Amino acid sequence: MPTLLIAFGIRFFFYLDEHEPIHVHISYGGKKAKIELAPQVRLVYNHGLKEQELKKALITCENYRDNFIAEWHKRFDDK
Repeated sequence: MPTLLIAFGIRFFFYLDEHEPIHVHISYGGKKAKIELAPQVRLVYNHGLKEQELKKALITCENYRDNFIAEWHKRFDDK
């Protein structure tokens, strides 16, 4: 599971066998969420993150969206 970033203790990552739409998974203290990046940043699901943690994750995805999408294309466009 390639880690893209760790910010505020939140891990942003892809699984090795991802599928579209373009998204990242996040993990924090055993809690998980999935955030879609394209066409826009939006929460897909949240399994236990508190509102404050989720807000930080969504803001981070907004700030790093272009980087995350570029990484997605580098990793998965060759499949």
